[in-house]
Amino acid sequence: MALKEIKNKIRATDRTRKVTKAMEAVSAVKMRKSQERALLNRAYAEAALRMLQNVRTTPEIAKSPYLVKDGTRECIVVITSDKGLAGSLNSAVLKLVETYTKGKDPSAVLALCLGRKGYEFCLRKGFDIPYFAIQLKDEIVMDDLREISERALREYQTADIASLSVFFQNFITTFSQEAVRREILPLHEDVIADMIKGILPKAGKYSEEVARTKANDYTMEPDSETVFNALIPELTHILLYHALLETKASEHSARMVAMKNASDNAKEVSKVLTLKYNKARQAAITREVSEITGGMEAMAQK
Repeated sequence: MALKEIKNKIRATDRTRKVTKAMEAVSAVKMRKSQERALLNRAYAEAALRMLQNVRTTPEIAKSPYLVKDGTRECIVVITSDKGLAGSLNSAVLKLVETYTKGKDPSAVLALCLGRKGYEFCLRKGFDIPYFAIQLKDEIVMDDLREISERALREYQTADIASLSVFFQNFITTFSQEAVRREILPLHEDVIADMIKGILPKAGKYSEEVARTKANDYTMEPDSETVFNALIPELTHILLYHALLETKASEHSARMVAMKNASDNAKEVSKVLTLKYNKARQAAITREVSEITGGMEAMAQK
């Protein structure tokens, strides 16, 4: 390999390392902000769960479609990122969706998609997609998800839907994320409690906080059934919002780690190429010196 070619490769590798280093720093900041937004709204989710624990024990709502429902179709909310460069972040979620829907008629699966990767996957699978959203900003607020939560509830109430589930990446630590499925409706208190508990990471700055999900004794006005029917849409909304925030934190975390690995690899490649360049350069110098020495000896013999 020519010296110029090696030098060009070293320069290209160094430029790549600068880009990946910058992307790593940006992802680290975005990851922390996503965690903070999830934690700021955690108190609201805990309060809604405590109310739910109290209300659902009343006999008036034991047969509510939010608690028991039959149907032949599935409604799923698939949350992924719009971009790649984040390791197996999206593929793990999509693999979980594929496993869950395996053997089911694609037309019997209603998919509401947040993120380009999940939307393109559901299109290829032939699922019925009544709603999708892409290019969601990182600073998303709860009201931005009002449309999809209302659409999910409307599909659950009016269509032949047996369950409403959400698929997303659960943030565990900076270096660990887990693709999970949470069944929101029919309502399972344990699933909601686990989801709220999972908002806290297992390690890091926010891992020492304590969950508060013990139910209090409320006086219901006008009655428990009305409160229950008003509470379910809000609880569904907050759970979808937290699932999106978990995905955002996981995305930026996975991208930060991927970019760090890319930067380290680029640095190592640059070292190898530099060593190769120096060896080639030294060989060229040695060859030139040998040629000069040989020429001088030839001239001396004449």
